[in-house]
Amino acid sequence: MRNFILTLLILFSISVNAQHKSLSFNNNGKFKIIQFTDIHYKKNVPESAVALKLISEVLDAEKPDLVVFTGDVIYAKPVKEGLDDIFNLVIKRKIPWAYVFGNHDDEHETSRQELMDFVTLKPYCLAQAGDKSLNGVGNYILEVKGASEDKVKSVLYFFDSGAYTPIKEVGTYDWLAFNQVEWYRAQSAAYTKQNAGVPYPALAFFHIPLVEYSMMKAEKYDQLIGSRDEKECHGKMNTGMFAAMREAGDVMGTFVGHDHDNDYIGEYYNIYLAYGRYSGGNTEYNNLGKNGCRVIELEEGKRTFSTYIRLLGGDKLYPVTYPDTFAKKAEVKQ
Repeated sequence: MRNFILTLLILFSISVNAQHKSLSFNNNGKFKIIQFTDIHYKKNVPESAVALKLISEVLDAEKPDLVVFTGDVIYAKPVKEGLDDIFNLVIKRKIPWAYVFGNHDDEHETSRQELMDFVTLKPYCLAQAGDKSLNGVGNYILEVKGASEDKVKSVLYFFDSGAYTPIKEVGTYDWLAFNQVEWYRAQSAAYTKQNAGVPYPALAFFHIPLVEYSMMKAEKYDQLIGSRDEKECHGKMNTGMFAAMREAGDVMGTFVGHDHDNDYIGEYYNIYLAYGRYSGGNTEYNNLGKNGCRVIELEEGKRTFSTYIRLLGGDKLYPVTYPDTFAKKAEVKQ
């Protein structure tokens, strides 16, 4: 009996791992990512139905290679059943997916670690708990391999940006910790060394924006593309993640959520700082109108990406290409 049970566990493990396929560019040299953010899902609440409609519509129309949920997916109990409503839409289409936490995901009697333990058993889930010595749960890296060779071509970084301030007198929201910054620096340096000293084209995903989002907005308000209708609700402390990314030279863009009335993108010292689009229903504030998502597409062997906002119903807004769009805007301004 014991051997029978062990055999079943091994077969189950093989089956699950087989569905956790590695990421790679397609035969056209493209790799498409859909970012859903701030779904704020409440099971059996009618206002949440529009989120399910959006996800289904987008996945069928865009056929992405990866789906990324950048936090605040669940907003009420029952937590696991609610998450299943969301994630099963991706799973049944056999699309790999990743998940980082927002400030609300673990507010419903289920901890971050319990949430991660739950989702990592799901088919096609590529999220990882990550190094336990780091702040948060869910600091990890996904590699995108070449279409015709098993070599890294792009790197995707995922961070747990926390929830609320760890210092009572300092603001409301959390910030990326020093150990997360140092971890990123070490990982980035190792990848660059692996690639003969040339940084891989990289993107980063997390929930709470960096301080540099508000700095960029203050300095380049008229150059931003998209809706910028809310003050950036980042942590008050700047621990240097943006500086580390700029110094490393790999990250081309960062993609966050958290602020429901922002879906803009801008350029700050050659890194594009972008919001997704509020993807939920009216279970939380949303003054942008239709819910939506962000579509991002990488090109193999090139330090570039394109992105736009897609709304429920199919409208596409604010097309942008890295690095050309804002380079041209800067030239016009000069």
